[in-house]
Amino acid sequence: MATKRKYQFYWKLLGNLDLGRPNLGPTARLEVYRLMQFCLRDVLEQHAGTEQADLIFYEAGKLAGSQFYQHVLGHVADFDEFIKLIQTTFKDMGIGIFRVEKADLQTNSFVFTVSEDLDCSGLPELDYEICTYDEGFIAGLLESFSGQGFVVREVDCWCTGDRTCRFTARVKD
Repeated sequence: MATKRKYQFYWKLLGNLDLGRPNLGPTARLEVYRLMQFCLRDVLEQHAGTEQADLIFYEAGKLAGSQFYQHVLGHVADFDEFIKLIQTTFKDMGIGIFRVEKADLQTNSFVFTVSEDLDCSGLPELDYEICTYDEGFIAGLLESFSGQGFVVREVDCWCTGDRTCRFTARVKD
C-alpha cells in the first residue's frame, strides 16, 4: 500500500499571492532565490553526495518545467509558437533571455541559450556548470510539448567563463 507523501507538489502550493502578499506582491530579490537554492544544494550534497544532489535538482527542474508548461504556457501545437511563448514568458517573468541557436526538428535535437538566468548570471567562475535545475526545467518543457523524453545538458555556463548558458537537448534513446 502506497503512503501519502507529505510534500507532493501540486500547483495550488504556489498560493494566492494577491491574498498572501497584498503589500509586497509576487516578486522578491534574486539573492533570496539563490540563497535558498545554493543552501539546499549544499545540504543535499552533504547528505546524499554530489551525483545524487544533481539528480534531485534535475528531476525537480523537470517536474517544474512540466508544471510550468501545463499551468503557465498551456498546450501549444506549433514548435515556433512554443518557442515564442517561452521567450516572452521567460522575459516577462524575469527568468532569463531564451534563444534557439540550432533546431533540427527531424531528429529533435536542439541548442538553446538562456542569458541573464536566475541560477548563475553574475556568479564567480567555478570551472564547472551549475545549471542542473535548468537542464531539468528545459527537459520538462520539451517533454510536455512533444510527448517524447529528452536529455538536456548544459555545455556552457556563466560559471565556466561564458556569458550565457548553453544547453543541448536531444530525444532519449
